[in-house]
Amino acid sequence: MTLPPAVADLLSRLKEAGFSAYVVGGCVRDSLLGLEPHDWDLCTSALPEQMLEVFRDDHVVKTGLKHGTLAVVLDHIPYEITTFRVDGEYTDHRHPDSVSFVDDVAGDLLRRDFTINAMAWSPDTGLVDLFAGREDLANHIICCVGEPRRRFEEDALRVLRALRFASVYDFEIDPATESAAREMADGLRSVAGERIREELLKLLCGPGAGRILRSYPDILSVIIPEIAPMVGYDQQNHHHSYDLWEHTVRAMEGVPPDPVLRLTMLLHDTGKPEVRTTDEKGEGHYRKHQAASGVIAARAAETLRLDNATRERVVNLVIHHDIPLRTESGEINTDRSFLLRRLNRFGEEDLRALFLIHRADRIATGYTTAEREDQRLRERMAALDALLAEKPCFTLKDLAVRGTDLKALGLKGKQIGDTLQALLEAVMDGKVENNRDELLKFINI
Repeated sequence: MTLPPAVADLLSRLKEAGFSAYVVGGCVRDSLLGLEPHDWDLCTSALPEQMLEVFRDDHVVKTGLKHGTLAVVLDHIPYEITTFRVDGEYTDHRHPDSVSFVDDVAGDLLRRDFTINAMAWSPDTGLVDLFAGREDLANHIICCVGEPRRRFEEDALRVLRALRFASVYDFEIDPATESAAREMADGLRSVAGERIREELLKLLCGPGAGRILRSYPDILSVIIPEIAPMVGYDQQNHHHSYDLWEHTVRAMEGVPPDPVLRLTMLLHDTGKPEVRTTDEKGEGHYRKHQAASGVIAARAAETLRLDNATRERVVNLVIHHDIPLRTESGEINTDRSFLLRRLNRFGEEDLRALFLIHRADRIATGYTTAEREDQRLRERMAALDALLAEKPCFTLKDLAVRGTDLKALGLKGKQIGDTLQALLEAVMDGKVENNRDELLKFINI
């Protein structure tokens, strides 16, 4: 294993002070997988006060000293170091009520969640792997350390973490771990939304996300209850060849692994069971399911404690996920005025997102091909690129006149706002150039 110089230095200084020390957890896992670790965590036999002495000349952040953790900041990068410890009971199913420091790395590794995260390494001893974590990595298995039910009792979030790791690394979940995860999934109800959010969004963006969603809707519906009725739901609609959950999963797989896009597709049809009507021929119809799904998306955003900007984007994209993008004859609509009005309504980022969403949603019906929808997407994107290259006017701030210009003409209050909006629409429709003199003339017509 190749250590960053700063990490090698921290291990060396602890060793020189007479303590054992290792890199541990995710950095070991990712290194063994040939991936670049995002963070380097260390563990050591040194007690907190001894670590403070070893690193007395460094910038030290006392992140969790009572639990044995501090961070040494080198070149503006914090490196967490934790004293070997064993945890007491987890009465809140999140934090240990107490910790006991030990002088052996084995006890520390025993408290960790999954075997692939319970390995340590140092230049002197090499790999310390007491629970066959390396073997599970090779076999692509997520398996709890020790008794799975106990691991999930300690921290219910580990149920979702198991699914997240299985998605991100495209691994399977060990049968005993899977059984306990299903049994203990209800504990997720007591986990803070912020913690759920981080795991769920990583899960949705993983290479194995579709497989995990198909396999564990029972666990995911603890977080978003509206998922449960979608599973096996026959849409009985000639535009759809899959049940509602399969359509949803395929649509989610069809957009890039971006958290906003993936979450949008997870939620885009959640309102369908609520609004369904059936005609005399037995055909299912889902009028206004977009708005119903938007309400559900807003609830999910609250559950996940999304920030306001992300919440607004997801809900807006869900509500407008199937906004018409074609002409009445079914052709791709790349008309200048059409695109300008869509830009005005959604902005460039979300209009591009809607193009991607429309492609994925169409393919997931089972009644069109990826090749056909890819061609349509290319046409839409090319038309949008060409239009934006002209730096067109599609917002009030782009207009060549301002409210002060209209005020000078004698307009007041609401008249000014209404006139500016009318001018913008006239520019977008090609009725007048976005030129100050032309716009002022246009007002007098």
